[in-house]
Amino acid sequence: MTQQPFSRPGAVDLSGLTSAAPAGGAAGAPAGSSYAVVLSEQNFQSTIEASMTAPVLLVFYSPSRMPESAQLARDMETLSGELEGRFLVGLVDIDEVPAIAQAMQIPSVPLVVAVVDGRPAPLFQDVLPIDELRTQLTQVAQQLTANGIAGRHQPRHVAAPEGEGDEPLADPRYAAAQDALGEGDIERAVAEYQKLVDANPADAEAAAGLAMAKVLQRTEGADLDAARAAVAADPDDVDAQTLLADNDLVSGQVEDAFARLVDLVRRTAGDDRDRAREHLLALFGAVGNDDPRVLKGRQHLASALF
Repeated sequence: MTQQPFSRPGAVDLSGLTSAAPAGGAAGAPAGSSYAVVLSEQNFQSTIEASMTAPVLLVFYSPSRMPESAQLARDMETLSGELEGRFLVGLVDIDEVPAIAQAMQIPSVPLVVAVVDGRPAPLFQDVLPIDELRTQLTQVAQQLTANGIAGRHQPRHVAAPEGEGDEPLADPRYAAAQDALGEGDIERAVAEYQKLVDANPADAEAAAGLAMAKVLQRTEGADLDAARAAVAADPDDVDAQTLLADNDLVSGQVEDAFARLVDLVRRTAGDDRDRAREHLLALFGAVGNDDPRVLKGRQHLASALF
């Protein structure tokens, strides 16, 4: 196909999408990697919103029009697993879900589009050997890290071990951290969860445990009255607002914690806005990215940012 420049500026426009089921019935099937998902009109929005946590790579391909592009999609799926959550790969077969390609104004296939914080940018339009793809994606990840974008996605699906029943077995890896929490030793719990995350940054359960342990650490012995007074004097005091958001979370007022920081993001700019946003993302991680309150919070955050 003739290559034309991709020229879709700004945030993704989803107004052209409908709620119809994807053609052929196969577009929504799970992909082979825990960090790749076959996109349909139903899960496209949530996948774009996931770029608020870490970058999303949209891979547009067509097995019928350009068979080589399907190999690119398979290679990108493989590499998403190797990079362990650094990117979430969204696979878009434009023959199965043409509405997504139309909404994104895709001129040709193959095309790989990077989405960061809800905003798309073309990455490359060629079918590259997997080794070259690996090098390019590693370089992109390094550049993003240098710019302070170092988040990771949680696995989208993990196969259960053969023979395992419906009740999940307790994982002994988390025993030390959970014991520390049970004993009220927050410092030790943070240290134990940190060891697990350092050993495997893609361990979603350890990352969530670490995030919550850090919330408990920050609120333990904190002077909440002073924080409330500081907020009364200056509603844009980031330190005070983030502490009160932590306390809201610990008190079970999850939506209040999210709303407090979304409002702070909306009002502030520069470094203050970045700090509020990063703190909110950490609270999302503590609650769990699949929690409906987190999904709603991400939508509100996207609205506040754009």
